[in-house]
Amino acid sequence: MAFQTIDRIAVEEEGEGPAIVCVHGLGGSGNTFTPLMPALARHRVIRADLPGSGRSQRAEGDLSIARYVETLLRVCERLGVSRAHWIGHSMGTIVCQHIAADHPKCVASLALFGPLIAPPDAARTAMKARAAKAREGAAGMQEITQGLLQAAISADTRQRLPVAVAYVRESLMRQDGEAYARSCEALATAPAAQVERIEAPVLLVTGDEDGVAPPQAVRAMADRLHRAADKRVAVLPRCGHWTPIERPEDCQRELRDFLAAHGRP
Repeated sequence: MAFQTIDRIAVEEEGEGPAIVCVHGLGGSGNTFTPLMPALARHRVIRADLPGSGRSQRAEGDLSIARYVETLLRVCERLGVSRAHWIGHSMGTIVCQHIAADHPKCVASLALFGPLIAPPDAARTAMKARAAKAREGAAGMQEITQGLLQAAISADTRQRLPVAVAYVRESLMRQDGEAYARSCEALATAPAAQVERIEAPVLLVTGDEDGVAPPQAVRAMADRLHRAADKRVAVLPRCGHWTPIERPEDCQRELRDFLAAHGRP
């Protein structure tokens, strides 16, 4: 595994073969995809911490979906990657959709976990309130984390998988309050991609208890992918929004089957 910093963005690279770029969600980092790595053998896997998140928290200035897109395309250019399979989680799925719709030659396929096209109005309002809470510092992040542990992961995960709960807790509490607040504001103002333009094959995976990407919304999203070369929807039982963390084996299985069908670079 190689680590480098590209324009203050932390980037990990592992393996050889067709390129895969992983894009995490709000409160996440490249480590969100560690449970999926067994399914990505024989690929060149690139994991970047988005500006304002993980080890890239020192990135300055306003954050936005457009900035995330620009950052990832620049990372790919610096690494000599012109086309890749893209894997996203939560907010990262919005970023991936924009790249697929606006830069189709860069995208061989999309695998989206906990996918949403854009936050509904109520969620945008909640994101702005969460940003204000995050700016209270460690105490604010503690309160945010406790709320999300109840709302964003399933009851079954909380009861049976304490390591998964610990990961989500640590991932959130490790975020810098101000940087996390700016990330919340990026999500609060996220524009919807023109998903009808996406031509690449698309895998959509959600949990039956995912309140951010509920199954009915994910199926409606699939219905809008008119031009996608292939589209698959998987709903995982007893699973919340942190699909790769809560149900890694199920996610690996879906990803292996999808890449086997669409694994050409």
